[in-house]
Amino acid sequence: MDADISAWEQRSVVRVVPPVQPRKLAKVPFVELADGRLQGVVSSGSDIARVYVSSIAAGTHAYTCSTNNNRPCGGLYGAPCKHLRALADEAVLQYGLDRVARYLRVEVPAGGDLLGSLSGGPTRAPAAAVFARFLRHLAYLEVPDSTAPLAELHWFPAVR
Repeated sequence: MDADISAWEQRSVVRVVPPVQPRKLAKVPFVELADGRLQGVVSSGSDIARVYVSSIAAGTHAYTCSTNNNRPCGGLYGAPCKHLRALADEAVLQYGLDRVARYLRVEVPAGGDLLGSLSGGPTRAPAAAVFARFLRHLAYLEVPDSTAPLAELHWFPAVR
């Protein structure tokens, strides 16, 4: 291998970064920085069977919020709704304000608010891709403890 390549670039796996602060998963069970967006799943405050898929695009700061079956959020009236606020707050707990702001390409003044620094408006985006990622994430929680490899993860090398 090339001596200029760092050790982490020589492996196909990267260490999982622990959360900046512990967070409760009941309100926002899934948050990620992926696909050019801050995106995640937020539980409904009024119906235990309903969840909202919310996202904020990096760069444009366009935001969307809808149920997992693409019904628009009733609180999205030209400004971020409470689900987007909960998503942003949990992302800051998970990744830290600096990392989230860098990913979204926004300048947050000292003591400022992430959502208050965004310049985008509401848009429509399908929720299916984010919700499918969330369901896949949940499926791994149901896998029984084992040292045997998982069939769909067979291409990850064993790391001690």
